[in-house]
Amino acid sequence: MFTGIIEEVGAVETVRGDQRHRRLHIRASETLQDLTIGASIAVDGVCLTVVEKTAGTFAVEIVAETLARTTLGSRDVGDRVNLERPLQASGRLDGHIVQGHVDGVGEIAAVFAEGEGRRLRIRPPTHLLRYLVEKGSVTVDGVSLTVAAIGDDTFEVALIPHTLAVTTLADRAAGDGVNLEVDILAKYVERLLEPIR
Repeated sequence: MFTGIIEEVGAVETVRGDQRHRRLHIRASETLQDLTIGASIAVDGVCLTVVEKTAGTFAVEIVAETLARTTLGSRDVGDRVNLERPLQASGRLDGHIVQGHVDGVGEIAAVFAEGEGRRLRIRPPTHLLRYLVEKGSVTVDGVSLTVAAIGDDTFEVALIPHTLAVTTLADRAAGDGVNLEVDILAKYVERLLEPIR
């Protein structure tokens, strides 16, 4: 389990494979401290398994299912990625409950300056709209955010300067794809209510 509070922005150092299977080596420092082979790590909001570790990098393998459902198939050498280690049982839940199981890829429809921060308008896959509510939680590329507004086919999130400084969301522009994970509680409530309909 994760919280959506990004610990570090890493950089893709090497990419091997194709759209059926990829192996990424990611340069990092903070997240490497207690990372072990077999451990989970969220990369741009996708829960992956560490399969190799060196002095300054770690490697993850990405299978076809994950490549088809996330933006990781488009990551290339030099790309920056959001990193988060799993929540420890004794840790604080500062963001919200995040599984690292991406529900779909959304498209940034617009980026607006908002004081010293920014606002992103994102067009999610249609089937995810029902899980988004104003002031509810959503994860965008692994970052826990609050839904600031809902449109007919879009939603908006407001980014404070700190979030822009410590995540990759400052790099995002209109037309970019982003990994989205909606609030797991909304999905469970929907499933529990199905027999009542």
